Amino acid sequence: MLRFETAGESHGECLVATLTGLPAGIPVSLDVINRELWRRQQGYGRGGRMKIEADRVEIVAGVRHSKTIGSPIAMIIQNKDWKNWTEVLPVEDAEGAEDKRKPVTRPRPGHADLAGAIKYNLPEARYILERASARETTARVAVGGLAKIFLGQFGIRVLSHVIGVGEVRLQRQARWEELVALSERDDVFLSCVDPETEKQMKEVVDHTYRTGDTVGGVFEVVAHNLPVGLGSHITWDSRLDGRLAQAIVSMQAVKGVEVGFAAEGAASFGSKVQDTIHYNREERRFTRGANRAGGLEGGMTNGQDVVVRGFLKPISTLRRPLESVDLVTREPALAAYERSDVCVVPAAAVIGEAMVAIVLAQAFLEKFGGDSLDETRRNFEGYQEQVKNF
Repeated sequence: MLRFETAGESHGECLVATLTGLPAGIPVSLDVINRELWRRQQGYGRGGRMKIEADRVEIVAGVRHSKTIGSPIAMIIQNKDWKNWTEVLPVEDAEGAEDKRKPVTRPRPGHADLAGAIKYNLPEARYILERASARETTARVAVGGLAKIFLGQFGIRVLSHVIGVGEVRLQRQARWEELVALSERDDVFLSCVDPETEKQMKEVVDHTYRTGDTVGGVFEVVAHNLPVGLGSHITWDSRLDGRLAQAIVSMQAVKGVEVGFAAEGAASFGSKVQDTIHYNREERRFTRGANRAGGLEGGMTNGQDVVVRGFLKPISTLRRPLESVDLVTREPALAAYERSDVCVVPAAAVIGEAMVAIVLAQAFLEKFGGDSLDETRRNFEGYQEQVKNF
């Protein structure tokens, strides 16, 4: 069972991630994981925090001589901003520490501030902010980097792009080759494959910045070269589309998810929505007339690209704060403001990649197992032969 956990606060010493269940013998490159962390930090509309941090992963357990050894993997990502918060968020209390706190007493609408403070019976929302922050996703991206490396051993790739910022939408389907080229660029802008659409997206971000607001959007994650049969139809919680949806909506600020062309299908007829089935005798494999299902039928992969979209609301921290209530006085007040982004959709796309890769790696290992990469590969190749001879 592949599982992971993250720990750490936004302004704490570091972020920590553990990953248990990867087979032994997987080659691991820190450069590959660090590239994913770098991609997460890019994008037009990011805030000042990204100018402080230069995220790099340190693996402290589970990998030796550049290969996994089958035991839990532990990773640390240092927060450079910690030096500015050592007296604000100390582990041990000390005399005079109370005067150095930075309490958050004016909760932000749309954020975890108020609900979290009430739930944990805290007088203010500083500790809620610290953990609810999307800074936590840095650790998820590191885990996702390992999941991608594992899937890559079987020719599977997971990439993403931005298809919407505000009201601007990409009006065509992206080609896989475009996603590959986008992932290899060293100048990440708004991660849209179409230059003209990206220009319109930039205009939206510029307007949003000038008005002190924030803007959301839509990202699309595509998993390529998956085998048929990951996931299952037999229980509600083994259906892969449900697991992918939960993974995407678990991301901060994501409020909706779409598998394939769900919204379009809901407004159409069955004869126009289903992907017709065909057979290629030369290649001895089944094919489809389209991919409106997003590569998933009955909770299982069907051999086509898995396509998942995340709908990201505008983030909650505004330079022009909304109405709120002070937790101390209970009087009306403007919501708190801390350093913030204007648009995070390109970063969310990278985080979405990580979450999809993790879920697919889980499903892959559930099907093929293996304590070592060689064992997993034998099981996978045997299954592929079975599929070919079906």
